[in-house]
Amino acid sequence: MGMTMIENLLARKAGVERVAPGDIVTVEVDMCVMIDLQFATMWVPPSRIHDPDKVAVVMDHAVPAPTLKDAAGGPKARKFVSDFGIEKFFDVGRHGICHQVIAENALARPGEVLACTDSHTCAGGAYNTAARGLGPAEVFSILCTGSTWYQIAPTVRYELIGTLPPEISGKDVFLSIANTYGDATNQNLEFGGPGLVSVPLNDRRTIATQAAEISADFATFGVDGLLREFLAERGVRDFEPADADPDADYLEVRTVDLSDLEPYVARPGTVSHNGSPVAQIENRRIDQAFIGSCANGQLDDLRIAANILRGKNVAPGVRLLVTPASQQVYRDAMRLGYLQDLADAGAVVTNSTCGACFGYHMGVVGPGEVCLTSSTRNFTGRMGSAEAEIYMASPATVAASAVAGYITDPRSVTV
Repeated sequence: MGMTMIENLLARKAGVERVAPGDIVTVEVDMCVMIDLQFATMWVPPSRIHDPDKVAVVMDHAVPAPTLKDAAGGPKARKFVSDFGIEKFFDVGRHGICHQVIAENALARPGEVLACTDSHTCAGGAYNTAARGLGPAEVFSILCTGSTWYQIAPTVRYELIGTLPPEISGKDVFLSIANTYGDATNQNLEFGGPGLVSVPLNDRRTIATQAAEISADFATFGVDGLLREFLAERGVRDFEPADADPDADYLEVRTVDLSDLEPYVARPGTVSHNGSPVAQIENRRIDQAFIGSCANGQLDDLRIAANILRGKNVAPGVRLLVTPASQQVYRDAMRLGYLQDLADAGAVVTNSTCGACFGYHMGVVGPGEVCLTSSTRNFTGRMGSAEAEIYMASPATVAASAVAGYITDPRSVTV
């Protein structure tokens, strides 16, 4: 039997002819991404690093610094990049959520390995990269040695057919999959098929990012014309894609007909076996609506929200918070008028950072409140109080619900 996409990639990086589930391989890491939180807590600078060209530092989770602890981490990060000559440094003003910055600067490339401490590093799989979140100690080791190890997990293949309807997003695709199939613990996910051509890159990244919420190891997409064009625009043309063999051995192949999908919502607590089409959800009022995060703070997400909110008003009693995923997204959205439309409707547009997504600042949810979010997680206490309820949906559903005042199908709101 042949090998899957991730098996071919890791076998090549390990310098072996073949790998199979259960094998342990040591691979060279092409890009090691560090984030501000690493410098704010228990930072001990290394005496040497393997290769400064293979390291990037992104100020992303707590920017600008909301606490003294975070403020103390900033100078440590700046000293580190200065001491070791690291050029890929995205300080305040060039900052953003690391996975967005990685995409904008083509740090995740086909056939390569990327490591970062953030759990949503699997976002890089949208670019045919073996990207996975690792612990701080392991990333520190990669920083010094340039390599890491992985145990090969079995792969589940999602064969996409049909065409993604214009009102359906990558978040809806993921929530439908999570509700149908549940967790993917100790599994790799692979996405392909004839329907992939209808899935924009931003939606592919949403799907890959959210794979962390069902505990997948890697979530990988293949290389097609859309990805090649995206990379060429960023000056990247020389790469070696990782493809699946025609006779690849999968744990399971699951077919998803994109044409049949509806807007989805996950109820509080988990995304696994815990969702339904929005049209079937109970009439649930909301206190806060959030559009942002590495999963859904991309420029296209802001465009979708702005199109829904243009000429309308956020419902009384609802707080709509919008956080662009990076400073570049903020600037582009401002230039295109999206921020004006959002603000005119009553939304609060914040600085680019992780912020409300992980319940740290700029939108912490209080006891008894209900939040509808397009961010990455909906477990108890994620965005603030453990007595709050967090529903998860697409930016379109969040924007439409902010206008209605309760969770509603975005197709019911006239654009």
